[in-house]
Amino acid sequence: MTTSTSTTSTSTTSTSATRTSDTGDGAGRVLDLVGIGIGPFNLGLACLTDPIDDLDAVFLDQADGFAWHHGMMLDDATIQVPFLADLVTMADPTSPFSFLAWLKETGRLYPFFIREDFHPLRVEYDAYCRWAAERLDTLRWGRRVVAVEHDEDTDLFTVHAETPSGPERYVARHVVLGIGTEPAVPEALRDLDGPVVHSAGYLPARDALRSADSIAVVGSGQSAAEVYRDLLEGIRDGGYRLDWITRSPRFFPMEDTKLTLEMTSPEYTDHFHALPDEVRDRLGREQRGLYKGISADLVDEVYDTLYRISARGPVPTTLRTDTSVVAAAWLPERDRFRLTLRHAQLGTEAVHEVARLVLATGYRPRDPDFLAPVEHLVRRDDRGRFAVARDLHVDTLGGRIWVQNAEEHTHGLTAPDLGMGAWRNASIIRSVTGRSVYGLEERIAFQEFGLPGGRPVPDAAADTGAAAAAGTGPDAAAGPVADAPASAAAAAARRTATAGAAS
Repeated sequence: MTTSTSTTSTSTTSTSATRTSDTGDGAGRVLDLVGIGIGPFNLGLACLTDPIDDLDAVFLDQADGFAWHHGMMLDDATIQVPFLADLVTMADPTSPFSFLAWLKETGRLYPFFIREDFHPLRVEYDAYCRWAAERLDTLRWGRRVVAVEHDEDTDLFTVHAETPSGPERYVARHVVLGIGTEPAVPEALRDLDGPVVHSAGYLPARDALRSADSIAVVGSGQSAAEVYRDLLEGIRDGGYRLDWITRSPRFFPMEDTKLTLEMTSPEYTDHFHALPDEVRDRLGREQRGLYKGISADLVDEVYDTLYRISARGPVPTTLRTDTSVVAAAWLPERDRFRLTLRHAQLGTEAVHEVARLVLATGYRPRDPDFLAPVEHLVRRDDRGRFAVARDLHVDTLGGRIWVQNAEEHTHGLTAPDLGMGAWRNASIIRSVTGRSVYGLEERIAFQEFGLPGGRPVPDAAADTGAAAAAGTGPDAAAGPVADAPASAAAAAARRTATAGAAS
């Protein structure tokens, strides 16, 4: 598991000619869909919409081109899912945008076959995504979206973007947010002066880190382990002390047994989404080890590296578990960070000083300012998070603004999982077009995640009744599959009513 052509709705001819002559600002056209952000999920959506002749889509990103975790592009790092979890295969195994198609075109298919490891290198996956991006003419780079507006009269969205050449606007019936996540920093380490590096920017800072006399890595997951292992390899030549500080009580390996992997399924997502908010939040904390842990192979590699280096004498390193950083300060006169550490089991605190600090503390969903003009149309929960419907829409209009990888609190561990990205995109495409372009599996698991026919116990009746009234309980329609007929009718009516109505 791991932790994005002027036609009408009646067109059935290829849109390649009109896409080629597109001026880039979308003036005079009503698009079916504007995707904002081009990470793996929206990039996959672009690949899957590309062959659909009567679906006109454009995707915008402020970057100059595709880049995926370049700050952690270590040579030997692999992605944590098999190659089938590429941009398209789980929705369309025949797509020309598959990872296998990239391997074939680049002459790497047989070497990959002989390697007998289904997990691609991270550098391979990044190169594959850039290859797919270069084959698409629906991507618009260098566009920073500044506002999304909605016109009640035409029932259309206008997406405003800034470019080096001036402003552009795109008019569309649907908007899909795929803006990804941003580095998360614990409160005790926020706004800290000094040379702090988040793991997202590790590689550019690696040489400077190694020139210091001491480094601390703070974090619990895969990125923390990769950074620690990478710095450990140079500890003898670099002459620095290296510490790994994690609040986890142990170095949790990510669980990927087959019955656990069944939780990355449509039916488990149905089950999770139907639960009360407080239960979902609790499960989100309990299930972190299922997709935010460390790969078991890497845990062993860290130990083996320590063992190998220790053959030449004591290794200047410590690994501190169950330990949190509760306060931090930069001491410029000493060129040091002063960290206050607290051990959860012992209930003790100690001060630790270190020259350089790497925060492998994860990521959080972005909440974009550009939605401010349509905030009145955005559904949110009591904590201000997107209230994401089962079929991924967040708007009160019933399926017009969609999110990718911003729904972990409502959909659980499938939200960041690359293996479910193509399924999710196929679901969005079905809602936008009003038909099943790509087949969607309703059941893939052997196990049952609920209790069919079960009745609520008295102290849970109120919660269940409220969930049913809100359309989220176990007796409510189960997401996009159950809603498909209504979505199809709504999508068809919307496309007919707004055809050619650009403003």
